Amino acid sequence: MLAKCVPTIMPEMTFEEAIEVTKIHSVAGILDGNVGIVTTRPFRTPHHTTTVPALVGGGAKAKPGEVSLANHGVLFLDEMPEYSRHALETLRQPLEDRRVTVSRVQQTTEYPANFMLIASMNPCPCGNYGSKNQICRCTPSQIHNYVSKLSGPLMDRIDLQIEVDNISYDELRTKQEGETSAEIKKRINRVRALERERFAKDGISTNAEMGSRELAKYCQIDENCERLLKKAFEKLNLSARGTTRILKVARTIADIEGSENITPAHIAEAIQYRGLDRKYS
Repeated sequence: MLAKCVPTIMPEMTFEEAIEVTKIHSVAGILDGNVGIVTTRPFRTPHHTTTVPALVGGGAKAKPGEVSLANHGVLFLDEMPEYSRHALETLRQPLEDRRVTVSRVQQTTEYPANFMLIASMNPCPCGNYGSKNQICRCTPSQIHNYVSKLSGPLMDRIDLQIEVDNISYDELRTKQEGETSAEIKKRINRVRALERERFAKDGISTNAEMGSRELAKYCQIDENCERLLKKAFEKLNLSARGTTRILKVARTIADIEGSENITPAHIAEAIQYRGLDRKYS
């Protein structure tokens, strides 16, 4: 349910993004003939039995796969460990490069794959590991085998890892109003506009796309932030990629709060989003 709400808070596609999405859908043969141009961000939900060619592209004519059909939109993998490990591992390149190369005997084709990956999973086979209200019936080896379907390098590429506990009946029935999608979208549009302005001369448009040069320029941190980040690096056994992604998330949190500088509070919050690193390391 949460994943399906994400498109409602994402910014409208730019004309250039809409054209790119339309071209990909046309090549894939799924473009609605009654629609001149695709204006809605894609939301793709491939089944867990999806093959590697269907996921990343391939076939006799090297057609685009789900990662490209989700370009400028969302790729949602429900129950992530249910997908084959081989299929999941093929996501590493497009998640890193935002493009995917499809090779066949007579041709090599490169497609855009700039998508937001959203994935869900249970904490263990029975679903109760770590629950405050339920008892987990899985053995340590069962939990290990279940989680090990997701490799470290793949998890490294997921910026926000959040554990959601079971809710009680009272929580389920409580009618508490939160922010509307329109309110959240307004805030996101403001931050996206800030990022476009920031990177106007860098050839990118979002914090997530920053490379080493942009990180050095826009993610400078003071000694307090350095100490906190070093502590997380050592305690959580973070990789260089995971540490870099914490900096990118911290930069985004600072942007949301209207802060020019990244503070220790921003670093701390970004570290908290590495939930699975803490739980399963």
